Amino acid sequence: MTDLKIEVRHSGRVVVVEPVGFINAHTAKDFETVLQSLIEQSKHNIVINCKALAYIASAGLGAIMGSIDAVRENNGDIRLSNMNETVFNIFDVLGFTHLYSIFQTEEKAVESFKEGAS
Repeated sequence: MTDLKIEVRHSGRVVVVEPVGFINAHTAKDFETVLQSLIEQSKHNIVINCKALAYIASAGLGAIMGSIDAVRENNGDIRLSNMNETVFNIFDVLGFTHLYSIFQTEEKAVESFKEGAS
């Protein structure tokens, strides 16, 4: 499977982005387009729910890194949830677990924006 489906939904002031499938060199542009579109709409509180993300390549990580400055400059953040072991290990090996807040569930990630916690 090399396809990627991206679901976007709102939970109050937070936007949840749920990539389904693989974010690789062929699909990263679609993922990046979704993130950039949210930023252009002044949606700066973003949770990326990884529960259906099978794999993320460096191009996908680059899309997140390319969006984080604009989000944080507008008092927002990108937070991650529901990572499987494969995806977590990719983030961890590259040091991304120190750059982003990661939550066990989408609900906890969304709630963290209400609490102002990281």
